[in-house]
Amino acid sequence: MKTQPLDIPDVVLVEPSVHGDDRGFFYESFNQAKFNDAIGRSVMFVQDNHSKSMEGVLRGLHYQIRQPQGKLVRVVQGEVFDVAVDLRRSSPTFGQWVGEILSEKNKRQLWIPEGFAHGFLVLSNTAQFLYKTTDYYFPEHERSIIWSDVRLAINWPIDGEPVLSRKDAVASAFVDAEVFD
Repeated sequence: MKTQPLDIPDVVLVEPSVHGDDRGFFYESFNQAKFNDAIGRSVMFVQDNHSKSMEGVLRGLHYQIRQPQGKLVRVVQGEVFDVAVDLRRSSPTFGQWVGEILSEKNKRQLWIPEGFAHGFLVLSNTAQFLYKTTDYYFPEHERSIIWSDVRLAINWPIDGEPVLSRKDAVASAFVDAEVFD
């Protein structure tokens, strides 16, 4: 497993060692000890989630203001543009974002620690997205920031408007969002 901190160093790109031949491939998608070493701290995942979305669907930017979730995300079918936004007011990268292409082909994963908003845009016909979380889902603590926020200026690779949930269509602007200390 190779890991690479991104421009926001707490967000880490994880690239597994893939062993393939004419029969197919094998890789270790998660190893607790190696993962903890890679990010420099011990985490415990308590929930796994799996979503399937069609091309043009944008989910996010989501976070939980209380009981925040760290997320280890990956794509097992299709391709997405995955984004993390730093919402930690005390961080030197507060209000900045990073984005990576995650796909079934590149098998990359992204570690997004607590204190970040997260979202993704489906680039393929469909995509199946899997992620582990460090805390449970609490809908009463969930918040959303609008995908097209002018202050964040995320460079989403889309022409036109994405397909959004009702909740995401009326999400807050970054300047009005609840953030972390």
